[in-house]
Amino acid sequence: MIKEQILCSIRGCLDEKGVVEDAIAMAPYLSDRRGDFSAVTQMVVRPSSTHEVSNIVKICAAVDVGIVPQSGNTGLVGGSIPDGSGNQILLSLDRMNRVRDMDVLNQTMTVDAGCILADVQAAADETGLLFPLSLAAEGSCRIGGNIGTNAGGTQVLRYGNTRDLVLGLEVVLPNGEVWDGLRRLRKDNTGYNLKQLFVGSEGTLGIITAAVLKLYPKPRQAVTVFAAVVSPLAANEFLSCCRQECGDTVTTFEYMHRHCLDIVLDKIPGTRDPLGARYEHYLLIQVDSPQNGNGLRESLEFALEKGFEAGQVEDAVVSTNIEQSRELWRIRESIPEAAKINGSGIRHDVSVPVSEVATFLREGQRIVRHYLPNAYLIPFGHYGDGNIHYNMLKPPEMEIQDFRALEHELRQDIYHLVTKLGGSFSAEHGIGQLKRQDLVRFRSDVELGIMHQIKAALDPKNIMNPGKVL
Repeated sequence: MIKEQILCSIRGCLDEKGVVEDAIAMAPYLSDRRGDFSAVTQMVVRPSSTHEVSNIVKICAAVDVGIVPQSGNTGLVGGSIPDGSGNQILLSLDRMNRVRDMDVLNQTMTVDAGCILADVQAAADETGLLFPLSLAAEGSCRIGGNIGTNAGGTQVLRYGNTRDLVLGLEVVLPNGEVWDGLRRLRKDNTGYNLKQLFVGSEGTLGIITAAVLKLYPKPRQAVTVFAAVVSPLAANEFLSCCRQECGDTVTTFEYMHRHCLDIVLDKIPGTRDPLGARYEHYLLIQVDSPQNGNGLRESLEFALEKGFEAGQVEDAVVSTNIEQSRELWRIRESIPEAAKINGSGIRHDVSVPVSEVATFLREGQRIVRHYLPNAYLIPFGHYGDGNIHYNMLKPPEMEIQDFRALEHELRQDIYHLVTKLGGSFSAEHGIGQLKRQDLVRFRSDVELGIMHQIKAALDPKNIMNPGKVL
């Protein structure tokens, strides 16, 4: 347990809103979104400035007290939840939510790490620009967590991961020093690219307190298509066709199995099947452009015609207005919620080269059927960048303990398949607590050695998010 004099010193750094010690008030910070992880702490701290974060870290570093940074607490691998030792404080960035600077000519914005992603998007939109990071939790996740986990989302195909959207960072280091790397430059070859050490580090190397984000011209037109394809291999071929005909206007290329559509229609009120007949494989495609009158819809419709002629596409509907587009998107975005309502499941967040997605889906199904012949498979995800959420629901007739007893061995076989195909067992959710052993199992000794050396160099006392990643 943390000594009272240490807690008293931390209290002295903050105002009344900056300290939470009541058990009920702390509870929302101490369990994860899925309820898989929960913990205890003596104190949740809510600094309102980088200076306050620095002071807190200095106090904790002097006495080896662990610090668990937390942004929106929307992660899925337990990365922002303390352990059960009671010797860690939770540092929430939710009060650090200012837009510090908007540079329209440079197409950048500088924001506190506690800004909610949807607010960042809205701030960019008000100036006629776009911040393209988009994911289901954007109404509650915060930009510091997005950066700390290198979040992906639905527009990676065109704009890249969060890593590609960050120009500069401000970070409080494990000794309390502040590194000011808030540079708005697109070219800067002065030594090591330090910001990339912290992007995706899940708070284990320092606490991100602010960032310079890259903005883009705001799309003036967008077209959404919901299409049925004959197979995952046909989806791959049609992706090539769309890219050839539509170029870099292809923003989203999402995949859904029919089972995903079925559970959404069953569990989410107000949803409907966009197509008249049942098919096994579906795509949600969006193209957009900052220009008007450049033949965007015509290019996509021509790609669809080629897809039909080649026997890749079986049926399709093209949105004619914003409301119809939202209805199509709602189906894709509701899959995780519908699956949660439906019951217990085994989930995988994996990626393989786009050329291997069809092979993964075929061989993954063979593995699942070996262990769970009656499992309800609901694969979906970002086909365009090779990231598939490969999930399965418990058969109704199966006891939960029997289902969970098969999880570890099944998961390892899926991960071995992913590795064989040149992929990753963690595409966009990170490592956190959940996947530490998998990191050891599926990454080389050399790679792990480099990670440990970096951690030891920056955080020799291991106070930054201890027990996560490594």
